[in-house]
Amino acid sequence: MIPNKNLKQYALKDTAHYKIHGRTNETRETLPLFYSGSGIEVNVTGSELWIDIDVDFDTHEPWVWTDLNGAFMSRQMLLPGSYSLCLFRGMNPDATKNIRFSRELQAMSEDNACRLLIIGFRSDGAFLPVKDRPFKLEFIGDSITSGEGTYGAREDTDWLSMYMGMSRNYARIVSDELNAEYRVISQCGWGVLSSWDNDPRHNLPSCYEKICGLLTGETNEQLGAGKLYNFQSWIPDAIIVNLGTNDASAFEQPEWKDPVTGQAFKQHREPDGTYRPEDLMRFKQAVISFLSMLRRNNPTSHIVWVYGMLGYDLTFAITDAMNAYQEAAGDHNIAFLQLPNTTDMTIGSHAHPGEKSHIRAAQVIIEYLAPILAEHRAP
Repeated sequence: MIPNKNLKQYALKDTAHYKIHGRTNETRETLPLFYSGSGIEVNVTGSELWIDIDVDFDTHEPWVWTDLNGAFMSRQMLLPGSYSLCLFRGMNPDATKNIRFSRELQAMSEDNACRLLIIGFRSDGAFLPVKDRPFKLEFIGDSITSGEGTYGAREDTDWLSMYMGMSRNYARIVSDELNAEYRVISQCGWGVLSSWDNDPRHNLPSCYEKICGLLTGETNEQLGAGKLYNFQSWIPDAIIVNLGTNDASAFEQPEWKDPVTGQAFKQHREPDGTYRPEDLMRFKQAVISFLSMLRRNNPTSHIVWVYGMLGYDLTFAITDAMNAYQEAAGDHNIAFLQLPNTTDMTIGSHAHPGEKSHIRAAQVIIEYLAPILAEHRAP
């Protein structure tokens, strides 16, 4: 390859214009990408663009994807180290190109060394302003929202980074169709009350009020993951919660015991197969508490709880809890939306919803949200 001698190196702080996507710590000179869907967007002229990154991990390698002028362009695994990736080259130098570089992989709570930092760019063009999209959407969920199963064959059952993909995720499909910016807070296996295996420490509400409370360890502390999130910095028009699937699984799993204290936790079924009333009420209370937290931090956002891509087990429990919250709080800016269940025709890898399932779910959400957002936008 003939080197382009006109490339100039730009540290992130010296890049004239760019837009950050996803919750992050913006006080650093380098930009950490914590969540799936987090990334950076630029409009740039020139024939060539490279992005400088710093990557590390112990077990779960990050994956990224790029979007060029609104079209999917590439997806790849990252190796450890500091290096540059070419985002495009050989293009018309006078034309403005819109490029979005995004993290595919969720925040990896099981790998404290997993990190992806943006350092800057190399280009022979000029960076131009990036327009804001008219709407903002926040998605909160589990492995479904992390896009697990959207890549790979249905026979693939390994739990690996490469099978998770924001690029085929319902959250991205919805946001692109509605011309909205989006942020994602998600973690495979976690729920509202506990994880799929009854671990009460693994619930999304406990992490929601921090930038990325899912991550621990010295590296993530230095990157600012544990800082309180500034909810005024990015106000969503709508919050889409897709939780409950792992809470339903917990009723089928053995009890969890804290390895340090020995304290046990278990969601139980009765001998006749019904949910134990006090355990079901414990789940409902977790839903109510989370709705209260969401509203406290997002006073104007429309909250829609979506559910059903992997079964409808806790549908009535979720709707009962939402009705109880609505009656107690007088909050009528919330709704429940049932999504199409995944079938043999729409399943993906690791027994999770595949791309076809995400497309079906996205269409339901789009049809529901479109008039809601139009009303929000109206003067």
